[in-house]
Amino acid sequence: MKELLQQLTAAYGPSGRENEVAELILKLLEGKIDTARRDALDNLICERKGTDPKGKRIMFSAHMDQIGMVVTHIEKEGYLRISNVGGLSVSNLRARRVRFSNGVQGVMTEQPLKPGETSSLHTCYIDVGASDATEAEKLVKVGDMAVFAEPGFTVNQHRLAAPAMDDRSACALLVSLMRDLPPCPHTVVAVFSTQEEVGCRGSATAAYSVEPDEGIALDVTLCGDQPEDRKLAINLGDGPAIKIMDARSISNPALVDALFSAAKRAKVACQREVLPYGGTDASSIQLSRGGVPVCTVSIPCRNVHSPCEIVDLRDMEGAKKLLLSYLLG
Repeated sequence: MKELLQQLTAAYGPSGRENEVAELILKLLEGKIDTARRDALDNLICERKGTDPKGKRIMFSAHMDQIGMVVTHIEKEGYLRISNVGGLSVSNLRARRVRFSNGVQGVMTEQPLKPGETSSLHTCYIDVGASDATEAEKLVKVGDMAVFAEPGFTVNQHRLAAPAMDDRSACALLVSLMRDLPPCPHTVVAVFSTQEEVGCRGSATAAYSVEPDEGIALDVTLCGDQPEDRKLAINLGDGPAIKIMDARSISNPALVDALFSAAKRAKVACQREVLPYGGTDASSIQLSRGGVPVCTVSIPCRNVHSPCEIVDLRDMEGAKKLLLSYLLG
């Protein structure tokens, strides 16, 4: 799982530009799936046929995209002004290494504030080392997207930090699940979705074409175990979380109970998640066609939407055991 995670978090893939991630996942799943296709929104949809004609059609969705910055203007001095692609906090942008799809690297930082001025994306810029706009335009164009480029690293024995843990950790989980899934009575459709960070768009079109009997989103969730942090009953390292609800979806009670029962069979400790804000691909899957029962299995993550998001490999392994137990009954 660690090697998968390192490979996937290193790939470039802001919202709407997920192709590098999809191509990597296809290579990682070679020989482990029956079919694979890309749809109009560039979702990667991989399917394993079930052994029981009466089995369910279960859709898992893990989003490939990461938050990013899009160039909106190049100043005469060569600095790049930006806007957000997904949720960005200025506190996470100061003096950060970023990179573009063509390999150009730069430093994201914030200009000195004037009296009474407050920090915002309008006070931030990227320095790509250009001496003027003409030189900058040879490197980067308006509309190009940058992502955090901090290298991943191990934090103590079981924890890894890197940008894009949201949601490449869940992509790694789903790849690992599909690679190790034995013959299963249910047809399993692994969707690696696009544009989740800008409104769960990819999973909406994927669910429409997949027509699942139920949908399970795989995503990260916030932790409540940091100093002076929000009061959430989620701790890093205490196991995967089964979502009861968030701001955009209420999980199907029967599916929640079935997942907790599967966790019990697998002897996996699971946390109960109630998130008063945010949302996952489950929010769009549940509204597809005539409606789909949904739930989210979450990987606890510290520092979400930052260059150093931290997950615990034991939580990920626990999530995999839980899902295998659920699929195999």
